[in-house]
Amino acid sequence: VGNNGAYDKAQWISDIQLAQQAGIDGFVLNMGTPWSGTIESQVSLAFQASNEVANEFKLFFSFDYEGGTQGPWAASDVETALDNYSYAKHPYTPGQNTGKAIVSTFEGSANVGDWSAIKARYSSRGIYFIPEYTSQSPDWEKGHLDVIDGSFSWNIWPDGPHDMPTDPASDPDVAWQSVNGQYMMGVSPWFFTDLPAYNKRRLWRGDDLWHQRWEHVYDIKPQFVEIVTWNDFGESHYVGPIYNAGIPDGDNANAHWYVDNMPHDGWRALLPHYIATYKNGGVEPAVTTEKLQYWYRLYPAAAGSANGIVCNAPWQTTYPPATCIQDEVFVTGLISSLPATITVQIGNNAASSYQATKVGLNHFAQPFNGQTGAVTIKILHGSSATVTGTGASIQANPPNGIQNYNAWVGSA
Repeated sequence: VGNNGAYDKAQWISDIQLAQQAGIDGFVLNMGTPWSGTIESQVSLAFQASNEVANEFKLFFSFDYEGGTQGPWAASDVETALDNYSYAKHPYTPGQNTGKAIVSTFEGSANVGDWSAIKARYSSRGIYFIPEYTSQSPDWEKGHLDVIDGSFSWNIWPDGPHDMPTDPASDPDVAWQSVNGQYMMGVSPWFFTDLPAYNKRRLWRGDDLWHQRWEHVYDIKPQFVEIVTWNDFGESHYVGPIYNAGIPDGDNANAHWYVDNMPHDGWRALLPHYIATYKNGGVEPAVTTEKLQYWYRLYPAAAGSANGIVCNAPWQTTYPPATCIQDEVFVTGLISSLPATITVQIGNNAASSYQATKVGLNHFAQPFNGQTGAVTIKILHGSSATVTGTGASIQANPPNGIQNYNAWVGSA
């Protein structure tokens, strides 16, 4: 919500309508301290906007215990926010068919003791509490089931030069779901941040992640899925439209250089199909319209200077970025009938062809192979192209010599 400080109600309505078009049911309002001021005023606009759109759009709070200027949330401020919005004015934020208001957090495990009294305050209507306490362990959460109703994990990006684990013995989703079976699974497409003022200069491997995580959702079958995020431009995992005033631009924390002209709207193109498949127990719905989504970095990972960026967070083993990420064009095609071919062409080089294997979602990755130029992607049935998409040019080197690890995303 802090990134929305310049929003008016019309902008909130626009975002909500775009989210609805993508099949999204609601926004999780991540809020740092203090409550009074920008956060409170923007939350008010968000709830006004949600009341005015054509279809019900849910909102619930995620109290960010690490993202505020006044430290962790005080229990009294949490109660003020819940008093004013979760019940008194807008009693339409139900939990899992329980009529309870969903409430989440970003971290704050040191304050878990506050939630017994907070939940007791709303006992007549109830709170469905799904905090994110990934700095702790699933076993730690199992010791707090007197207040925790379900789990949400921030462990949603790979460690080092690997994909996310899916073997049950090492799968973090399986571990967090095991807390009590009530799980909100995070799905995120990317992570790159260069904000020295916040001691954040790193990336996690994205690559095929957007498609792989949705495929894994169908295995895990969580009660909820949270997309991370709509508008966190500073961490490069935004799927909403770029909003210039929401991009960090302070001293030693300016993200414009890696966010400007790097749209991610294409990651919403297939969301209605991914979400419908999730709600249908992993069975893909019928495909009536073929579509493409595609994403890639604009330079080979080893080109230019990493400029101090590392792969992985400080609490993990760090790697040079070029050892973690793959120089590939990542493509997902939504196919209505077979046979079908997806072609990927970089510049004036020969196109590479990939055969669709099923009706529905088909995902491929085409290596750069030293090629440069604009990217053209097609869905072909025989020699006829039913869908054609074009993307920004891949270049041999970044113009200013500094590597941008953000993704350029397109759709057709």
